[in-house]
Amino acid sequence: MIYDIRHVTTYRYDEAVASTRCTVRLSPRNQDGQHVIDSGVDISPPPAEKAESLDYFGNRIATVRIVAAHRELRVAAIARVEVARPQAPAPGLTPAWEQVRRDALAFPSLDGLSPVNGLYPSRLASLHAPATRYAEKSFTPGCPILEAAVDLMTRIKSDFKYDPAATAVSTPLAEAFEKRGGVCQDFAHIMIAGLRGLGLPALYVSGYIRTIPPPGKPRLEGADASHAWVSLWCGHEFGWRDLDSTNAMLIGDDHIVVAIGRDYADVSPVDGIIFASGSQTLSVSVDVKPVTEER
Repeated sequence: MIYDIRHVTTYRYDEAVASTRCTVRLSPRNQDGQHVIDSGVDISPPPAEKAESLDYFGNRIATVRIVAAHRELRVAAIARVEVARPQAPAPGLTPAWEQVRRDALAFPSLDGLSPVNGLYPSRLASLHAPATRYAEKSFTPGCPILEAAVDLMTRIKSDFKYDPAATAVSTPLAEAFEKRGGVCQDFAHIMIAGLRGLGLPALYVSGYIRTIPPPGKPRLEGADASHAWVSLWCGHEFGWRDLDSTNAMLIGDDHIVVAIGRDYADVSPVDGIIFASGSQTLSVSVDVKPVTEER
């Protein structure tokens, strides 16, 4: 499947901003099963400085500095991406989760996608005893790791309510867990915290998921949104496997990966520093459209 993606982020400020320095993470990754055909990021006002690179996790980032005074900052990312992932393994064929826990601790590499990076608490996905106890119910002795993880994400889908009004981007994991509600970011952090509490390597993935309108209804431009899910290391043979705890599904060709990190703080689409007074408003529009779709 080939997708055209457009993601527009607009900040509007009550007072003029003297300068901005920010990091943009909006370019999809090239990785197994996903090939970036074309991509670009347009920033207005135009930056005085712009540097592109790969971060520690292999995410494509742009660091920019804007020196012209402005009341609005617009970041528009476009990309064409081909997704053709191999079929996920049968969960029951993966090794026992206790074996994966031992193998992760003995892993010889410390590069960006080493399981070691997903073992320890991070800024937004700290260890949380209630989340660990919740996850523990799925990880019975000797259970294949992916089978147990599928059970955990299915329970999250059943027990937690998708409610954008329940949390904000700054809501702590513990509060979202207590409310049993939130959005994809919250569900991913809760699942990651539970897995790490059991000693299993888990990372946070940001990206997009194609939305399919009801029969007979047209797609709405910009109605799609950024999405988040979990990547779990399932041992030497099976590697990292992605699970969408919001929709209780292993990811397939409807998911597009943008960035990977320990939690949302590592992969936020735009972050940085502005020199200004007054408040700001933020609007985001995302559109994910199959190229073959009738226009």
